[in-house]
Amino acid sequence: MREYKQFYIDGQWVDPVTPKPCDVINPATEEVCAHISLGSQADVDQAVAAAKAAFPAFSKTRRQERIELLESCVAVYKKYYDDIAAAITEEMGAPKGFAHGAQAGCGLGHLQEAARVLKTFEFEEDMGKHRVFKEPIGVCALITPWNWPVNQIGCKVAPALAVGCTMVLKPSEVAPLSAYIWSQIMDEAGVPAGVYNMVNGDGEGVGNALSFHPDVDMVSFTGSTRAGSLVAQNAAPTVKRVTQELGGKSPNIILDDADLENAVTGGVRQMYSNGGQSCNAPSRMLVPAHKLAEAETIAAKFSASVKVGDPNADDTTLGPMVSEAQFNKIQGLIKKGIEEGAKLVCGGPDRPEGLDKGYFVRPTVFSDANNDMSIAREEIFGPVLTMIPYETEEQAIEIANDTPYGLAGYIQSGDIEHARRVAAQIRAGNIHINGASGGFEVPFGGYKQSGNGREWGHHGFTDYLEIKAVEGYGE
Repeated sequence: MREYKQFYIDGQWVDPVTPKPCDVINPATEEVCAHISLGSQADVDQAVAAAKAAFPAFSKTRRQERIELLESCVAVYKKYYDDIAAAITEEMGAPKGFAHGAQAGCGLGHLQEAARVLKTFEFEEDMGKHRVFKEPIGVCALITPWNWPVNQIGCKVAPALAVGCTMVLKPSEVAPLSAYIWSQIMDEAGVPAGVYNMVNGDGEGVGNALSFHPDVDMVSFTGSTRAGSLVAQNAAPTVKRVTQELGGKSPNIILDDADLENAVTGGVRQMYSNGGQSCNAPSRMLVPAHKLAEAETIAAKFSASVKVGDPNADDTTLGPMVSEAQFNKIQGLIKKGIEEGAKLVCGGPDRPEGLDKGYFVRPTVFSDANNDMSIAREEIFGPVLTMIPYETEEQAIEIANDTPYGLAGYIQSGDIEHARRVAAQIRAGNIHINGASGGFEVPFGGYKQSGNGREWGHHGFTDYLEIKAVEGYGE
């Protein structure tokens, strides 16, 4: 049993001002695996005060000092790598191979990328008589989700450290274990006191306190569109910067010239990755109507090969959903898909056969759906794919863009120029052609209600910087 009841504030592990015990549930067993404490306004005040006090000195540190700090973080992260991966499996059910390779790998990747970018990043622009400076924005509140816990911590903390900001992290109370280990890494790596702080808590007690706080200069939030809207409203009275990475209902357009077997198999595999609990999951597969039956067969065949079960088993490819609330939401939407008349190709309600405990969901494919159905409009956040037929390419593009979201889009084609032409017409922040996926240097973020701002790589530095123009500097 993990006992992670303290917060990390001003370079020390401290007790909550007022303890508020919270159980962390292992979603594979439905049993308590850890105890934490939820924070309050008083804890947030302490953490923000520490970050504010640390900012003047840290913001003036030399580039080389911050490069060395990030490299120290990388070295210590490697020591804790296996612990991070195990915690992610325990807290949110990611299969151990996926947790070790993809999930834990992201935290390390963002630290390494920030160090690389910092070495050549231009903080000044010479305009002859004038000069433009990019300066750290100040105290940053970083609010992260449970589905990619260390990825989202890494892509916020790393650039904030790189440019000279100070920060307070609020990880998800549903999956806080890897964040606690991350804080141990920051401490052991020598991050100066007050520069990095961590307070556990829920949205009501800590998230609101951070987004309202007058001494917070910027909020970076990842989560649902509904919660992101509330964060922005909280931040409005003090006109602080708010960047958001929110929901998605991403289209995967299978063009008529695509290799159907590879395109559908790859699309279903990507949909089931991380249990479908990714905001950029290709959850709407758009298929030429005359190929729909064949696509259904391919999708059902792949779904049958998915091994659902214990995330610590070597052969498991799909673990449990993160929580009972998430499990119930997915079950409700699966039933709604059936009620609204979509064709159930495979899967369906209830747990997979042989699993009577844990928040496990059957890999599910719906077909012959239309874009007005709930399963085509709402972010299900589970291993549920909706196949939608289309008659013409123009109709496919129209369906793809007919969503309040715009985080990602996927295009499958046998002709790269054809794929590029379609990509240019999709209103989304990240487009993947034929299964391609960018590295840590590629910006990540969305259009419309999928958020604003960009994370990852040198683009991820921008949200943590203010722009100062000094006229007459060169005279």
